[in-house]
Amino acid sequence: MASLDGKTIVIEQTGSPIGRPSEQRRTLAGLKLNKVGRRSTLEDTPAIRGMIAKVAHMVRIVDSQ
Repeated sequence: MASLDGKTIVIEQTGSPIGRPSEQRRTLAGLKLNKVGRRSTLEDTPAIRGMIAKVAHMVRIVDSQ
């Protein structure tokens, strides 16, 4: 279920997917991240929060609106 109030979240990749399981690499790709330092603005939904939780050791939340 998509959020209707337009809240977004900005996340930044802080760790490399090298040597990580393919599931974590695919999760980063789903978050539209592919290089350390890249930022992605996404809708703040429970699904996105769950994806962030799976790769929390490689990303950080920069801004939440």
